[in-house]
Parts: sequence; structure tokens; C-alpha cells
Amino acid sequence: MFVYLIFAGLLGAFVVAIVLLVALWKRQQRKAREFGYPTLGAYLRAAPATDAERRDAADLTLRGVVFCLLGFIFPPLLLIGVFPLFYGTRKLVYASMGLGLLDDADRTHPGA
Repeated sequence: MFVYLIFAGLLGAFVVAIVLLVALWKRQQRKAREFGYPTLGAYLRAAPATDAERRDAADLTLRGVVFCLLGFIFPPLLLIGVFPLFYGTRKLVYASMGLGLLDDADRTHPGA
């Protein structure tokens, strides 16, 4: 009986991790559309051009840090936290370098 409880707990942690991943994915897709990007990939690759995009990049980075720290308790969250941590940090570094201020010809952002 104890083995079944452990298995149920692990399965529950896995389900929660998947639900968090899907929620994060959907939220980022909605944010990308709000900022005028055609796809989530285009949004994640682009340097933030506005203050709202910079704030969202900082939020994404902090969300990744929190997931990674929670990953020490629930290991599946560590894998989920790596992605927002990477993309959010990359966008923040781009913003700190001033890359969002440049007129980038590769940009498919209609608001640029």
C-alpha cells in the first residue's frame, strides 16, 4: 500500500509539472500576441523593444528562477524552469545591450 502512495505522489507531481508547463506556454503565447509578434518563437528570439517587453522578460526570468528553485524539491520543475530562465535572461541581456533600440530588418514585429 505504501508503494502505491509513493507512486501516486510521483504521478501527482508529474501531472502538476505538466499543467504548469502548459499554463506557462499558453501565457507566453498570449503575451506574444499582445506585443504583436506572429509566433511565440519570434517573440522569444526578438530583443525587447518596449518597457512592457522588458518587464515581461524580467518576469519570465524570475519565473524560471522560481521553477528552478522549486525543482530542488520537485525535480520535474527544474527541467521546466530552465526554459523560461534561459529565454528571459537572454532577452534581458539583449535589452541591457540596447539591442531592442536598433532597427532590426529581420524583425517580423508589426509594431516595430
